[in-house]
Amino acid sequence: MSLAASPRPHLHPSHTRRDAAAPARRLAGVMPGLLLCLAVSLAALGLEQVEQALFGHAWVEALVLAILLGAVLRTAWTPAARFKPGIEVSGKLLLEIAVMLLGASISAQTLIAVGPGLLFGIAAVVAVAIAVSYGVSRMLGLPRRMSMLIACGNSICGNSAIAAVAPVIGAEAKDVAASIAFTAVLGVAVVLALPLLAPALGLNLAAFGVMAGLTVYAVPQVLAATAPMGALAVQIGTLVKLVRVLMLGPVVLALSPLASRLAEPEERAASRVRSRPKLHRLVPWFIVAFLFLGALRTAGLIPEVLLAPIGHATMALTVIAMAALGLGVDARAVARAGMRVTLAVILSLLFLGIASLALIRVLNPG
Repeated sequence: MSLAASPRPHLHPSHTRRDAAAPARRLAGVMPGLLLCLAVSLAALGLEQVEQALFGHAWVEALVLAILLGAVLRTAWTPAARFKPGIEVSGKLLLEIAVMLLGASISAQTLIAVGPGLLFGIAAVVAVAIAVSYGVSRMLGLPRRMSMLIACGNSICGNSAIAAVAPVIGAEAKDVAASIAFTAVLGVAVVLALPLLAPALGLNLAAFGVMAGLTVYAVPQVLAATAPMGALAVQIGTLVKLVRVLMLGPVVLALSPLASRLAEPEERAASRVRSRPKLHRLVPWFIVAFLFLGALRTAGLIPEVLLAPIGHATMALTVIAMAALGLGVDARAVARAGMRVTLAVILSLLFLGIASLALIRVLNPG
């Protein structure tokens, strides 16, 4: 038997060329949608400059304008399939990077200043809101699984919570689609309404940050809702929202053994929930990175000279992500999802707002 080394398999030059070209093909695939989001973002920034020139102040920030312009465009025109990869990258990866970078602007001193009572208050609001939202949905005659999707989406983090909970409880695609349609539309409505409601509610910057963090669906949307109010509102709103997002892990773990009970009676004997939560997916990577950068900032390991460029990059990426968010909102989806779902989501959101205000009155932040 020969001990000579066996020859290595010969790679045809065309295989090497194809492998080398793969990144270029992927980049080319996302470019149309990315450029579309960039165009919407530039239009939003341009309108913000027009506001500055006309009124001396931007009444509607570029973050919000990007959402509005994207939603108007999406409702009037459905982008072709070639735009989808770039819109998805802009709405997911870019916004996750923006949230990660935001950690560099937040130190532990901000959380300490808010007080430990807020941490327990957030957990209590989320738990009660899930129970009440589920109960309201069931009273309106919605199926158990859809009711739980609505409850978790409203109480934790909108689409992300729905996407995480759906496979655990075995939700059907139509239930997931209807729930996500409403969180997309109402999420934008909350972002637009909160800054207008702040004076009527008598909220200071810290209290407004808490309110936004407890009621806005997605982490990047908190930036859009709080940016017009100032840096303190942005910081506290983001921290509150991140604590709320971190509740997703315990909620998903708790739902896993209860999943079979969420099946309709006729399904229980014939079906079984197959999906189980994966621990490494319960806390998204960008939240871990956000906390890591926050720790570096708290320890003084991020040079001051880098903070301004990081801040500008965060804002630019967020505006592009907001444009992608808007491009994913079709207002006509509300009409297709049904009146009972509409009422369930609105009532759940109203309760969450009332519970958030009650917590603010008890804690009196700021």
